[in-house]
Order: sequence, then C-alpha cells, then structure tokens
Amino acid sequence: MRLIPFDPSSAPTVAGWASSADEASAWCARAEYPFPADVVAAWHEQPDVTAYLLVDEDDRPVAYGEVWSDDEEDEAELARLIVDPSRRSEGFGQRLVGELVRRAGYDDIFMRVVPTNHRALACYRRAGFVDVEEALAKQWNEPQPIEYAWLSYAG
Repeated sequence: MRLIPFDPSSAPTVAGWASSADEASAWCARAEYPFPADVVAAWHEQPDVTAYLLVDEDDRPVAYGEVWSDDEEDEAELARLIVDPSRRSEGFGQRLVGELVRRAGYDDIFMRVVPTNHRALACYRRAGFVDVEEALAKQWNEPQPIEYAWLSYAG
C-alpha cells in the first residue's frame, strides 16, 4: 500500500466509486449521479488542494482523498475521502486517513462528515479523530448548506 499524488487519468475510476446520488452527496456534497469524472479531475487544480490516491500492491487505486491546506489558520482539512466499494471493509479507509494526516503537515487537522455516515465516522474515529466541541461545530456549521459532524485529529 502506498499513497501517490492523484493523476487526473484516474478521475473516471474515482468518480465511479459513488454508487448512488446519496453517496455522492455524502462524499462531496454533490447530488449528481452518475458522478462526472471531469469534476473529480478538476478538484486537484484548486490552489490549496492536494489530492492523493491510495494504491494497492499492484498499483490499482483503492481510495482517494484530499488535504485542504490553510496556511493562514495553520491547519488542514481532510476532504472528499472515498474507498472503492469493492475494497471496503479491508482497512483502506483507515490507512488512507493515516497517510493523509502524515502528509498534511499541520498539527491541527479537521474533517467534516455527514452525520448519518456512521461507517465513515467509525473509520475516522479509529484513525484518531474525535468530535470537536459542540459550540465550535455549531459555529463552523453556520455557513454550511447542511449540518456536519466535525472532527479533529487527536493522534
């Protein structure tokens, strides 16, 4: 297993991992289904976004995730994490989170998750994330289109 920089040629594969409109919405707040590959390909072009693929021993992509860097706030957010549906429950999500935390390069690392995504929340908590204080979550949710569960990396 290793984490490599995202290559846009993998965008159709990653886009295909969302198995429903609900999953696409939970993954990246877009209700489009099937999910357009060109959207995934464009994400990594944003200046503060670094996208990665976790690949298996045969260099096949098994998971995708991003680190959103905020130098002004001296923090990062892990975002748009998804695991190939055929490879779920094999520990790739937790491995992806650990690798992204190491690559983030900040002490303060956060995630936001749709609160009904219990499987993802359990994975992230096993990887060392904890819920942020309720008041902070409320503040961060004010400008959001939906109310998220916010997590902070505790190590």
